[in-house]
Amino acid sequence: MTEMLAATGWKLRRVLILGLPVHDVTLAEAVQLILAWSREASDLQQVITLNPEMVMAARRDPAFRAVVERAALVTPDGIGLILAAHCRGTPLRGRVTGVDLVEALARTEVRLFFLGAAPGVAERAAAVLARSAGATIVGTWAGSPRPEDAPETLARIAAARPDVLCVAYGAPAQDCWIARHRTELTAAGVRVALGVGGTFDYLAGIVPRPPRIVRHLGLEWLYRLLRQPWRWRRQLVLPHFALLALADGLANRLAGREHDEPEAIP
Repeated sequence: MTEMLAATGWKLRRVLILGLPVHDVTLAEAVQLILAWSREASDLQQVITLNPEMVMAARRDPAFRAVVERAALVTPDGIGLILAAHCRGTPLRGRVTGVDLVEALARTEVRLFFLGAAPGVAERAAAVLARSAGATIVGTWAGSPRPEDAPETLARIAAARPDVLCVAYGAPAQDCWIARHRTELTAAGVRVALGVGGTFDYLAGIVPRPPRIVRHLGLEWLYRLLRQPWRWRRQLVLPHFALLALADGLANRLAGREHDEPEAIP
């Protein structure tokens, strides 16, 4: 598949969820695409793992919305996007979460850099993946999305020369940080950058990952809420998202727009 991507390009169907693009991609396809970019891309390719909270944030923040629209790959992270796509008659084949992407990439030959989370967490996550998956992680750094911290962070990344940068500042800060520093990251040799949210906390064991059956049912949001009740304010947007997605799906079906066109992936 990698050779096909490099030689002929690849087309993925793009679905619009409340006006935002989401690619109909499987985990295996996303990994192969990132591997191809890490070897052959001439500049930075940004990957966003989109969930309903991020969709609602992008509706309020035009700058973040522009970042999502310009991303090279937007994967469906969150059962809400799967349900919304099905509702509008343009089903997606499955979810591709930040945790799954990082774990899958750790089993490949790419050079990874872990940026973000609380001090020491990225190092613990890197150690776990080095032992369990043989990951090649060339650097870790907590840093922050604050502008005054960018010079040191970018210098550390440039010294490590990773292929793939995983940023855990939380959305939308992580995604906007990547977009803002696209030029410097390209110069540092980074070919793919993705925001990974709380992935390092899960991998390091700081936050228990939901059981497999909970993930299969798409109930991570409820599991997190039960374990971290302070998240309730953030999750107030979910019922609003559901209502908007239902109305959008109904309008799309009534208009007879049941298929989205494939989009060429460079």
